[in-house]
Amino acid sequence: MFCSTPEQGFPVAARPEFLPRAAACGGRSGLVLRAPRADAGEVTYTATATIDQGGVLTGWSDGARRLLGHEASSVVGRPAAELLADAPRSPGRAPAERQRWHGTVALRHRDGRSVELPLLAHRRTPADGPADWLVVCAAPPDPRQTGDVPLVEWAFAQSPLPLAVFDSDLRLVRANQRMERAVTLPETTMRGLSLPHIAPGAASDEIGRQMQLAVQTGEPREAAVRLGPELGRPTVLTPLKDAAGRVRAVCLTAPRRTQDSAARPRPQDPASRIAAPSAEPVAQDGAGADFTRTAQELADVAVPRLADFVAVDLLDSPMDPDGTGGPAPGSAVVLHRAAVRAVPDGGPVPTPGAGDGTTTAYQAGSPPVECLATGSSVLYDITDPAVAAWTETDPGAAWLRAYGTRSLMVVPLVAGDSRLGVALFGRHARPEPFGPEDLRLAEELTARTAAALHKARRTSWARTTTMALQRSLLPHTLPEQAALEVATRYLPAATRAGVGGDWFDVIPLSAARVALVVGDVVGHGIRASATMGRLRTAVRTLADVDLPADELLTHLDDLVLRLAADEGSAGPDSETAGGIGTTCLYAVYDPVVRRCTLARAGHPPPAVVTPDGAVRFLDVPAGPPLGLGGLPFEAVEAELPEGSLLALYTDGLLEARDHDIDEALDKMFAALARPATTLDSVCDRVLADLLSHRPDDDIALLIARTRALHEDRVASWDLDSDPAVVARARRDVSDQLAAWGLDDAAFVTELLVSELVTNAIRYGRPPVRLRLIHQDSTLVSEVHDASGTTPHMRRARVFDEGGRGLLLVAQLAERWGTRHDRVGKTVWAEQSLTGP
Repeated sequence: MFCSTPEQGFPVAARPEFLPRAAACGGRSGLVLRAPRADAGEVTYTATATIDQGGVLTGWSDGARRLLGHEASSVVGRPAAELLADAPRSPGRAPAERQRWHGTVALRHRDGRSVELPLLAHRRTPADGPADWLVVCAAPPDPRQTGDVPLVEWAFAQSPLPLAVFDSDLRLVRANQRMERAVTLPETTMRGLSLPHIAPGAASDEIGRQMQLAVQTGEPREAAVRLGPELGRPTVLTPLKDAAGRVRAVCLTAPRRTQDSAARPRPQDPASRIAAPSAEPVAQDGAGADFTRTAQELADVAVPRLADFVAVDLLDSPMDPDGTGGPAPGSAVVLHRAAVRAVPDGGPVPTPGAGDGTTTAYQAGSPPVECLATGSSVLYDITDPAVAAWTETDPGAAWLRAYGTRSLMVVPLVAGDSRLGVALFGRHARPEPFGPEDLRLAEELTARTAAALHKARRTSWARTTTMALQRSLLPHTLPEQAALEVATRYLPAATRAGVGGDWFDVIPLSAARVALVVGDVVGHGIRASATMGRLRTAVRTLADVDLPADELLTHLDDLVLRLAADEGSAGPDSETAGGIGTTCLYAVYDPVVRRCTLARAGHPPPAVVTPDGAVRFLDVPAGPPLGLGGLPFEAVEAELPEGSLLALYTDGLLEARDHDIDEALDKMFAALARPATTLDSVCDRVLADLLSHRPDDDIALLIARTRALHEDRVASWDLDSDPAVVARARRDVSDQLAAWGLDDAAFVTELLVSELVTNAIRYGRPPVRLRLIHQDSTLVSEVHDASGTTPHMRRARVFDEGGRGLLLVAQLAERWGTRHDRVGKTVWAEQSLTGP
């Protein structure tokens, strides 16, 4: 089914310049072919075929035979281009820059007729072999032949939410325009295909599992994952039942990730226009700018409808009713002018003391100070003695003289029990003075403004607190270790919701190994950051006991379930739900064997750059996000030559709103492949190439360059299970340390090895193996045996002959511990070679 086109002459990976790398994020990809629409009532079937890079068919299913009539024996091993109806027979080869394309291809049926097939192509790139292609063809019935229901059609097609309907076999039968735009594929191409074929990846796999449960149980389900960069989460799955209650289909609904606040109509009455702070994200230009916009909106609404001049002056910190937080009695009050507006032109006022952004010190006893002290509004005539005295002596009242103001209102900005500042309203262009009704409207306007300012201040404070918490929970410095060179970056989101729960970690392990961790907690704010701190601590604790990568994620999954149960009292709409839906990638690199063991829980796969400059994703099974429970995780091993780059990141890096995920992947691969002198330069280049502005989601990025511990730094011996070999082990260790020039460490090392080997022979099972690992500043002694029993220190009694060995090991070594292997265990002790 891979066929050459007349223009290109290469397999149908046809037009591979349109094939993106996005499919690699799911760990598996495929080339997907849609068959012509079947007659109504025909049973849906799937045809599959595989093809190698040379364009030769390597697999042919029974469904493919039904679709095109060719037997497997007659097509397997032959060029796929021979199936084309109107194209050259040159097999060609497909370039690998792109991994998805869709279009229509004419193929030749066995009986000679031409079959037009809409084609969706996904490239499959396994980590342990050459790339190949998977072809899938579906022949579903046309769901539109079910009757004339225009209202239902209009509602489905014009819904503002992305909608898709899958039949009971989980094949797509309908998708509206919103869904087409979200996955960047037309409905005609997707119809008859399963979700993993439409958008390969971990999210599709998880949604597919939840969809299957919806079909089986008949109950609505939610998947705490995001189907695409333009879609939010959770994805809602609703079973559609017939009159008998049988599930016939499932409706998939995904919320839009962002809302267009600019499209909301604004109320027109003056008071209601001051309802809330601006909907723009605070972090884009600072909380102070948010206060200024809100204050300026009050001035813009009041001039000229209510007053000829308005100034809004704010305190640096709110004043409580008892005066705390404000100035000392009898002292001047300093306020910052957040906004000002005046007639006749309505523009900013150039008069000294009245300019936007200036600082004004009001004298004690002046109307603004008295207003702040009492918290009450006051309506003044310009001839009032208090105003006259203020006008004569206070520079802050210069605008009264400059404009010839006839009437004045001083209104406090009060939110709850806090006084935020004052608003000054003046009239000079119109003859009538302010009246009680004008004062009531001014109080209503300032009350709304104060509430909005207070909310903006709280948001700013909460964001600052959350960022401080997040920063305190992330590593401040990276630990010293010799296996990897590491550089990291953390970039918080530029949204009002605040930072989220993205994190990274570097954890030194025994035997010179190093663990790398990147995770993404669902949600934003303090709760997400706190959950991140819990999970990061748990990962470090589990890593310290040297759990395998897949077992560590299983324990972490159990922890998230317990956290969700503990937070059950917060209700089903809890922001983080205890971290359910959190993703995590855990990798352990061993510089002795130059292999990396990885497992992931719904997290994007890591990218690796080999020393020859080739960039690819490591094929790590996606696994479900944390908190779903009962689903397994799988660990894989990958060989990484010395000098390879390993890039771990969170999904915020690929979800910038100004480009799609395929473009983001191309940019990331290009940035990683270009040579750089330092890893910090690589991190900065990746962020600069992928981000044109502050991101909508947090980003954690970790890039590591592998080092190798060569054979001349490692020595090992197989030992007989005989106490007599202990003396020989000491001699071998002494000779090896002499060869390494570490004679000063010989005495302590011989004691450690003697105790570890004796314990393995006495309490363990053969075979027994001794290994020394010499790094720049440390020396590790390891003894492995086939027993799974973990040794523990205990207090030896006076007349006990044993029980003091591990106590001696703990006293002599910097660190020691037990690492369980697939078979048996390894007890290790680490010494420092740099001295106290």
